Amino acid sequence: MNFDSKIYVAGHQGMVGSAIVRNLMARGYNNILLRTHDELDLTDQAKVKAFFATEKPDQVYLAAARVGGIYANNTFPAEFIYSNLMIQNNVIHQAYIYGVKKLLILGSSCIYPKNTPQPIPENALLTGALEETNEPYAIAKISGIKMCESYNRQYGVTRGVDYRSIMPTNLYGPGDNYHGLHSHVIPALIKRFHEAKKKQLKEVFVWGTGAQKREFLYVDDLASACIFIMNLDKELHSKFVKPSQSHINVGSGEEVTISDLAYKIAEIVQYNGDIKFDTSQPDGPSQKKIDSTKITELGWKSTVNLENGLKLAYKDYCSNLS
Repeated sequence: MNFDSKIYVAGHQGMVGSAIVRNLMARGYNNILLRTHDELDLTDQAKVKAFFATEKPDQVYLAAARVGGIYANNTFPAEFIYSNLMIQNNVIHQAYIYGVKKLLILGSSCIYPKNTPQPIPENALLTGALEETNEPYAIAKISGIKMCESYNRQYGVTRGVDYRSIMPTNLYGPGDNYHGLHSHVIPALIKRFHEAKKKQLKEVFVWGTGAQKREFLYVDDLASACIFIMNLDKELHSKFVKPSQSHINVGSGEEVTISDLAYKIAEIVQYNGDIKFDTSQPDGPSQKKIDSTKITELGWKSTVNLENGLKLAYKDYCSNLS
């Protein structure tokens, strides 16, 4: 671990990227390279090429992505697949061209089939059909994993390329997206209950039956896992992955029903009205939890439980209200 290494964090203004920057700085890394979207459009091949040619970073954390919840994935499928493929293709290829030996790409648990064993192991990838609502995004993320694997296989020995992939479970925390239609479940519920409290609404509706189970990971825990995997000894890392199955799951191991989650968030927000479940809306899969055995055996585990994480997320939400 060289604290003077030039480290490029792509997507540093997003929830994951900003958490990685926070964690790198807290650990003493002092040469972090950042570019806003206005400064560097990662879908523009020529601009990405010029950036890598000039800066020549030592490490790259690829956290840049177009992301969103079910509504956004359904409404903008073309933008999701195009933007994410272009970002990945440009960053990974130009990193290789300009001598970057270490790169870490962030994926998503939506890469796994719609119907798969629980908890989901890494080897479930490409064993079945994807969830239709986020298929374009998932295919782009799968392509990113396979692109890294392909560069490792072709250039690992000759060029010293060592590109790694991690697949986090559902994330939440500081920097989350609280858009009314485009957000994921935790930020959506935080916003809904906060506004209901402010308006003194007597009831809040939550989509589905509330019976479905989900796993959530606080984003700063993910950031620590990213840094852990990036700097893991290559020989040790190679014992837990295969050339054509190199991604590693990252989860909290903590599961909760959407119903319990809703009541927990309402309590933290101090909303005292009724919570009702709109059963006309779909639940999605009854359970979604990933198997984090590999990263646990490697020596990493999450440190922020759901209760504390939700309190921190709500505090962040309130601090950013205008």
